[in-house]
Formats: sequence, C-alpha cells, structure tokens
Amino acid sequence: MASSKLKTLYIFKFLSDYTDEANPLSTTELINMLEKVGIKTERKSIYSDIKILNEIGFDIVSTRSPKKGFFMAHRQFQLSEVRLLIDAVSSAGFITPKKTRELAEKLESLVSKNQAQELASQVYIDANTKCTNEEIYYVIDSLHEAIIHANKVSFIYSKRDIDVENKKSYTEKNFVVSPYALLWKEDHYYLVCNNEKYDNVMNLRLDRMKHLQELDEPVRPMSEVTEYKDVFDVSDYASKMFNMFSGSSDKVKILCDLDLREQIMDRFGSNVPLIAVDSKHFETTVEAAVSDGLVSWLMTFGNKIKVSEPQHLAEKIKEKALSIAEVYNN
Repeated sequence: MASSKLKTLYIFKFLSDYTDEANPLSTTELINMLEKVGIKTERKSIYSDIKILNEIGFDIVSTRSPKKGFFMAHRQFQLSEVRLLIDAVSSAGFITPKKTRELAEKLESLVSKNQAQELASQVYIDANTKCTNEEIYYVIDSLHEAIIHANKVSFIYSKRDIDVENKKSYTEKNFVVSPYALLWKEDHYYLVCNNEKYDNVMNLRLDRMKHLQELDEPVRPMSEVTEYKDVFDVSDYASKMFNMFSGSSDKVKILCDLDLREQIMDRFGSNVPLIAVDSKHFETTVEAAVSDGLVSWLMTFGNKIKVSEPQHLAEKIKEKALSIAEVYNN
C-alpha cells in the first residue's frame, strides 16, 4: 500500500530530475527505475499516474522525438534563466569560491540532471577575483535585519595594505554606522550608510566586513544625510554613482563625439537625451554625483568628451589631466 502511494511521487521525481525536451524517459525506463526503489508496476498504471500529475497542474508531455517517452516541459526556471543566474554568481567578486560552487549547484538543481551537467561543465570560477571572507552570508543576513529594524550596526572593516616581507598585510578599523541600503554594483556588494561623524553617506564593501553586530540603537534619519525622506531609492542613488564614489548630486552637461552614443546610453539609460550639436557631436545633460569617480570615468574617453557644466567639475578634470601629464614629464 505504501509503495502504491509513493509511486506517483517517484514518477514525478524521476521526470523532474532526469528529463527535458532532449532527454525523455520511456515507459519501460520508468518501470525499471521504480523497480530499483522497490515498486513494481505496469504500463497502464504509469499512464494513469502521469494523467493525475497533469491534472494537478504539472506540464508532462508525451513525445516521440528523439524517442518515445515523457518529459517535464515546464519548470519554474528556464535553462537560459538558470544560466544567467549561475553566470552572475560566478562573476560576483563578493562571493567566495566555496560559496560560489555551493550556490551554483543549488541553481543547477532547478533543471534536469542532464542540463545541470551541461551547465556545470561551462561554469568558470576565477578564484583570484573572489573574496576570501566566508562570513559574507552572515553579513548580508545581519545587515538585512538591521535595515528592516532601523538599527545601527558595528563591524571591523579590513582593507589590503602594502605587503610586508612579501606577505599580505591588512589594516582594520572599527565602524559604527547607520545602514540604509544594500547595493550590488560593479561586481561588488555595498552597504550605503552614514558614519555619525559626517553629514553624508558612504559606500562600504560587504566582503571587507567582519564580526558584524546589530546594535540596540536607532539609525540616524536618512533625511538628515541624503535627499531621501522615508525610503532610500536604491535605483536613483546607483544611477548617480561612478566607481561607487559618493558626492553631491549635480546636473552635468557634456559635449560628446557622435560615436559615444552607445556608451552614454549604457551608463545613463536609453531615455537619456541625445541632442545633436553638429554632424560630429551631441550634447546631453545628466544628474550625477560629482566625485573622483565621475572625474575618472569622464577621463577614460579622453578628448571625445568635454564637460560644459558645472565649471567646478571641468576644473577638476583639467587639474587631474595636468597632474597626470606632470608624472610622465618627470
């Protein structure tokens, strides 16, 4: 009796684990697989169970190609979606190599075993670009809770220093901050927060945090240090950051060579205005945090971009260019 009740569940498991459109299971194969778990059955019973599973809502399809059999047609995630998630995890610098492999295996379980093997063979993990902080999940969980509770947090922040006697060296600093948001940008995970000594926000990398604790102390109101009043607008904030340097937001007008249209849209979105100035140039105005990060980003385009406004940003770029030229003139 118990075997009879389990049969339908086993059929569902076999179809879920081992089948996809390219790899169906025949009725004979299902019968043999059931026998291996101690359940004897016949063809009619298999058809009846598959009918029940379809009536419940599972999309099990009968096929004759590449062979006669059945496969699970619909899954919660498509193969392409799982591939995108695995690639994102593999390239995320804030996840350790060990946790990257564990998370990739969990994602692979969302598709058939044949598809999982195909995905596993294509996963590339560059350990050199991965962090070594195994506390990262704990840090994420704790910060998530602290942000919900609107409480401050304390932690030790570690940064790589100059090597001493060919050995890696680190400097560590204790922080107590008001956490407002978590932000994944440029392959790193950041905490947007306020150090009570200052009237602004800063971005700190999660992979550099250790021994994080939530404190029984309310955060500083974000309206005192940001332009946001009740809810921190992560999307708006991220769109203004360059290389995760914080700074005062300002309207920036730039004159660009015509061949920079794609780069400007990639950075500021497809709705950014592109106004023709002449046959070789266009002009656009964007809102951005004026910082060293913005200066560096603009300078990557050399003489193909010129800042028209604000003047103080144009002066920053001029000073930076002169200081670089001085290095190479000496």
